[in-house]
Amino acid sequence: MLDVCLLGTGGMMPLPYRWLTSLMVRYNGSSVLIDCGEGTQIAIKEKGWSFKPIDVICFTHYHGDHISGLPGLLLTMGNADRTEPLTLIGPKGLERVVNALRVIAPELPFPIQCVEVKDQEETFEMNGYRLKAFRVNHNVTCYGYTMEVDRAGKFDVERANDAQIPQRFWGLLQKGEVIEDNGKIYTPDMVLGPARKGIKLTYCTDTRPTDSIRKNAYSSDLFICEGMYGEKDKQKKAKEYKHMTFYEAARIAKEAEVKEMWLTHYSPSLTKPEEYLEDVREIFANTITAKDGRTVELVFSD
Repeated sequence: MLDVCLLGTGGMMPLPYRWLTSLMVRYNGSSVLIDCGEGTQIAIKEKGWSFKPIDVICFTHYHGDHISGLPGLLLTMGNADRTEPLTLIGPKGLERVVNALRVIAPELPFPIQCVEVKDQEETFEMNGYRLKAFRVNHNVTCYGYTMEVDRAGKFDVERANDAQIPQRFWGLLQKGEVIEDNGKIYTPDMVLGPARKGIKLTYCTDTRPTDSIRKNAYSSDLFICEGMYGEKDKQKKAKEYKHMTFYEAARIAKEAEVKEMWLTHYSPSLTKPEEYLEDVREIFANTITAKDGRTVELVFSD
């Protein structure tokens, strides 16, 4: 299962009731952070979650409202005596940007590995999940991310017995391991049925609608998408600054056949996003105007 928390939902500037953009996902003892706007570490504290399991931080792009919280977070992690390495993933230029920010966080007790995304799409396998970056359309290089956890097929006891596979190997085969014993090789496909539906989360912000979002968000259990503007007279502004309206996000959610969409990254002028929800739900019914700290547990379907 994935524990998902939208830590901050604000765009451009923090407000007293709205931190800047950040998403935290916990899976199997590790945590992924996507974006790290100002106030992110306060939002984590407010949620009661821990900094310690964070081993990957992804950035959509390098505007201040998406990365300005990084130096303080690194210092806090260092002051907690962290020694485990930290991986940072982001568009080209990541190392230069991080080194510049680290002028105020120069000494850390843990190593940092910067992984720059250079292609239109790039996939990373880590910690039992698959993370994919895909290019979107903002006024600087920007990426969305999908996170997927695969689910193996059901274990078939009858097939295992027919193949005379010792029971002590069943658990290892179910985990996907290949076993060699006394000259015999046992593989997972000997005992597992077809793969079942896993869990899929998609996150994108600061972009115009793109086919890359539709394709990569397809069939997501949860689609977290920028809704910079709810006001219908802001369409021209959205196009000019390469952002999305609530209604454009809803159309993508519908076309991508996602289960649920959370809107985020609101303009500071948008004080009550929920006022526009009724019209948005006429396009995509399962839309939520998310607030800071909104959390869900995504689990495998039966």
